[in-house]
Amino acid sequence: MTKLFEPIMLGDISLTNRVVMAPLTRNRSPNAVPNELNVEYYRQRATAGLIITEATAITHQGQGYADVPGLYTKEALAGWKKVTDAVHAAGGKIVVQMWHVGRISHTTLQPNDGKPVSSTNKRANAKTYLVNADGTGGFADVSEPRALETSEIPGIVEDYRKAARAAIDEAGFDGVEIHGANGYLLDQFLRSNVNDRTDQYGGSIENRARLLFEVVDAVTKEIGAGRTAIRISPVTPSGDVSDADPQQLFTYVVEGLAKYGLSYIHIVEGQTGGARDFLPFDYDALHAAYKAAGGKAAWMTNNGYDKDMAVAAIDSGKADVVAFGKPFIANPDLVRRLKENAPLTAVDSANLYGGQGAKGYTDYPALDAA
Repeated sequence: MTKLFEPIMLGDISLTNRVVMAPLTRNRSPNAVPNELNVEYYRQRATAGLIITEATAITHQGQGYADVPGLYTKEALAGWKKVTDAVHAAGGKIVVQMWHVGRISHTTLQPNDGKPVSSTNKRANAKTYLVNADGTGGFADVSEPRALETSEIPGIVEDYRKAARAAIDEAGFDGVEIHGANGYLLDQFLRSNVNDRTDQYGGSIENRARLLFEVVDAVTKEIGAGRTAIRISPVTPSGDVSDADPQQLFTYVVEGLAKYGLSYIHIVEGQTGGARDFLPFDYDALHAAYKAAGGKAAWMTNNGYDKDMAVAAIDSGKADVVAFGKPFIANPDLVRRLKENAPLTAVDSANLYGGQGAKGYTDYPALDAA
């Protein structure tokens, strides 16, 4: 019998199985406030061993897409509390992915129509999602950013700390996942093609990783390492990022993370949502380096996994838990379907992003209703 459906502890968080719902942006929270439709969406998927929410902005400045939720207003926290209450009532566990998009934003989404902030002044060759006055949505080029002043960086770290505390105390989450992946702010500082700074946050790998570790320090001290996790994506080009030596960079990162008793480390293998072999990278060596440095956190793998791949990864020790993305969108009872080798419903691609109603969001049937 595979370990895929066995319980596991992720730091301080107990899971009934090792099938994780990956973070999935859906653009269905107008005004950055989770609503009743969001409550139903997550409740339906509570049989996952763990739900990781869609990426959720820690501040207004951290917003980069229309109708994505936040963690920085009383209304948003109250909305998330309804979500976490529903998931817990259904027997599930849920953590929030804490997000600052950095330069992947648009002036119309920023406080006072200001420029997005980043490690650099360089505009990304990337798109964001905007909603028009008539309610229709579409993709648009991101705006030109400005490089954060060195004096502003402690305030960014403080924003993460405050968001983590609010996530636990006010929104009722079981933990937080720091979003250090996919070309967003922390990844922008990490990557050599985006970080052109000359202060203590630029240049060497040690300097480029400084902000990430300052955030991890602040969050773990605030809510405990056992409720803190992080997501990294060593080679994904999302957000127009790349690095001259990703193996060296992320080995340094995971060796530094090893000193924390984190809940888990979430690794995107290959190009997020795309080719697993996008660029050469030795993920087994990365995992080995983490363990050799004394790391004890659970190892979560992600990107294009099916049941056979997940079983092989967990039973071989390559991974402790596996995150599934799009399969969870179209199959709210994915755990049961995997157990029973039942067919999977295909994703309604036309309704992945945006929309105010249930179509392509909460209208996917469970097995008994199919």
